[in-house]
Amino acid sequence: MKLRCFVLTKQRKTVILNAIRKEVNSVKDTIVFALSSSVDLAQSVCEKLGIPLGKIKVEHFADGEIIVEPQESVRGRKVFIIQSTCNPVTENLMEVLVCIDACKRASAAEINVIMPYFGYARQDRKAKPRQPITAKLVANLLEVAGANRCVCFDLHAAQIQGFFDIPNDDITAVPMLGSYFKELNLPENEVVAVSPDHGGVTRTRKVADILNAPLAIIDKRRPKPNAVEAQNVIGDVNGKICVIIDDICDTAGSLVAGCNILKEHGAKDIYVGVTHGIFSKDALEKIEDSPIKKLVITDTIPLSEENKKKCSKIEVLSVADMTVGIILSIVKHTPVSVVYQRYQYDSFK
Repeated sequence: MKLRCFVLTKQRKTVILNAIRKEVNSVKDTIVFALSSSVDLAQSVCEKLGIPLGKIKVEHFADGEIIVEPQESVRGRKVFIIQSTCNPVTENLMEVLVCIDACKRASAAEINVIMPYFGYARQDRKAKPRQPITAKLVANLLEVAGANRCVCFDLHAAQIQGFFDIPNDDITAVPMLGSYFKELNLPENEVVAVSPDHGGVTRTRKVADILNAPLAIIDKRRPKPNAVEAQNVIGDVNGKICVIIDDICDTAGSLVAGCNILKEHGAKDIYVGVTHGIFSKDALEKIEDSPIKKLVITDTIPLSEENKKKCSKIEVLSVADMTVGIILSIVKHTPVSVVYQRYQYDSFK
């Protein structure tokens, strides 16, 4: 694709400068706080917004108690708290709740929680008697603490939005992942988008549209948590380049089992795109030894330098640009769906 160069007229320069000034003015009463799990992401967001990262003190006492204290005034300001409730899930969640309470008692005008990874999302229903629905409990806790809005990326089940009685935006990283694979320029007639299970078909179909590729489904059953038995493949993957799309990779048992059955059915290469890379236990070792050619994740959950060294197949994409778009949309009261415009896929609006 040829790039076109534009010579900026004086009038055009004035329009651009005014737009920049408007963006800066729109966030002048906005403050972004980073808690323990999402410091790097929040720092990147603030750099793109052109505002300093809010000063805040997070302390864990010897007895396990947590205190969170903003170190600057939030009175009358729009507060954005960025924190993924990944491992340690309960501690990170408690930090968010305490921070919300601190900001509410300090007279913040609005408290927005940006939770890139929503912990406890997989406890979204009673799979058997006497089980809790913890995802609903977490939604209640955020609301009772004083949050005015919650933003998440790729909730495990879209219905979790219904657990909230405050506005909740479930942003998807699928267009970003799809765009990444499209830019690899894989042979179009050889690519197949693969859903790792029946529940992920809707998500995978969107990527299939982006790649202009057919859809296949791995038919499997899960006898117990973190265990899977892959059984069959619905669709033709023989001699094909498979692109698997999923929301979460935890122990990687399900993912690797699915990749193995794809290989058994004749898949040539296997690429994987995942929004949330949890990587519990020996997940990274499993991925390194698997037939996966490349695994692309986002930074909704930070990947430590130590873990990066364990697996050479992982590439990380940042959701910072999308988060910036979300914050600007909330501050300026415009549709959050504009975060997808840069990927030029109308089906996500």
